[in-house]
Amino acid sequence: MDRFNRIFDLHKILSSARYPVPRSVIQERLECSRATFTRIVVAMRDFLGAPVEYDRERNGYYYAPSGERPYELPGLWFNASEIHALLVCQELLTNAQPGLLDETLAPLRQRISALLTSKKLTKGEVGRRIRVLKIAYRAPDAAIFRKAATATLERRRLWIAYHGRARGVATEREVSPQRMVNYRDNWYLDGWCHLRHELRSFAMDRIKDAHPRAGKAKEIPNDILNRHFAESYGIFAGEPKETAVLLFSGDAAPWIAREQWHPRQETRWVNGGYELRVPYSDPRELAGDILRHGESVTVVAPASLRRLIRQKLAEALLNYDDDHSHTRSTNRDR
Repeated sequence: MDRFNRIFDLHKILSSARYPVPRSVIQERLECSRATFTRIVVAMRDFLGAPVEYDRERNGYYYAPSGERPYELPGLWFNASEIHALLVCQELLTNAQPGLLDETLAPLRQRISALLTSKKLTKGEVGRRIRVLKIAYRAPDAAIFRKAATATLERRRLWIAYHGRARGVATEREVSPQRMVNYRDNWYLDGWCHLRHELRSFAMDRIKDAHPRAGKAKEIPNDILNRHFAESYGIFAGEPKETAVLLFSGDAAPWIAREQWHPRQETRWVNGGYELRVPYSDPRELAGDILRHGESVTVVAPASLRRLIRQKLAEALLNYDDDHSHTRSTNRDR
């Protein structure tokens, strides 16, 4: 452990201690001799202005009160393990959202690189050992993403040009951003829509243009946001209209038992199968997840969801009907 890390660790020991800490305890945790400990204390007092004091009665070291706030090391300090953790986070963010924050993070990367060089560490291993696999990722425009993030954090209104996927219609509207949500590798903006006068969730990749407005964003309490956006299954918001009862069997059951499909799900084992109950308002995303498990899942209820899954399976089966496939191929040839 080098001097830098020992100063950092001693600061953490003293700042978190409720009572003076004996020198022997500090030496053991810093893995250093008495002479090294003395040099660290002198350096902290002389060069960093640390109020390190010794209490003879309690035979320990402590931080003396220094104003209204507890003493903090000047500048931004990281030990080796924290630097590596920061690099891992940076690598994950860079690979998870390529291009979105490159410009913003560039100065931070330069500072980290300089710090690593001074400490004779390297970040190369991080890039080789961290993999982020993206499936069905839809990249939003980086400039629009930054504008939306800024408006959300600064609590400002945002004008957007939005091309909805469901109806394929382009609209312009003003929204009061509430939250930015990363869901299944894609970004969404939850906000109050001043055009529809209700809470809406906007897919970031469908926002074609955006400009901050001067007006303050309409504030929606967190409990209302949670009820609206988190009560139903998946990305579809609103009050749950139904509760899906799904029965998983075979090899899928133990795996599903380890998954969380919804914060308010109810589960139980039934005759070797695993029953999962989840509330939902819109069946589209739920239906896709059910179909993904094929013959390993049965929709027990409600009847409307059973009919929907049966219909989807029948339509999919048509794609594998030899006569039907031949007819479609012939029609395309014409």
